[in-house]
Amino acid sequence: QVQLVESGGGLVQAGGSLSLSCVASGGITRFNTMDWYRQPPGKQRELIAGVTRSGVTNYADSVKGRFTISRDNEKNTVYLQMNSLKPEDTAVYYCRCEPAVESGRYFPGGWGQGTQVSVSS
Repeated sequence: QVQLVESGGGLVQAGGSLSLSCVASGGITRFNTMDWYRQPPGKQRELIAGVTRSGVTNYADSVKGRFTISRDNEKNTVYLQMNSLKPEDTAVYYCRCEPAVESGRYFPGGWGQGTQVSVSS
């Protein structure tokens, strides 16, 4: 199981920016797709951004054009740059490493513990 630790959450005013980081340890993650999810208060967890091992990214419509996901395989780290934040972006943000298979070898995934992002109006 890969261990993931998020950091960078906090309180910011609407229109501001935050940068989240997620460091992976305990396994090789360069073959894994890495994702950011979020769970707003009283709502279900939702996928908002992902980056494949080759660097292909995808975003939920709600964050497209405002958030940018990136990864540094040498540092086993994935980032989420969040700009033009809105109060509705308030949520606990989770990093996820999807399981992968490469050359017959299985690379497990995992979830981080989450980091709170609060956006005031």
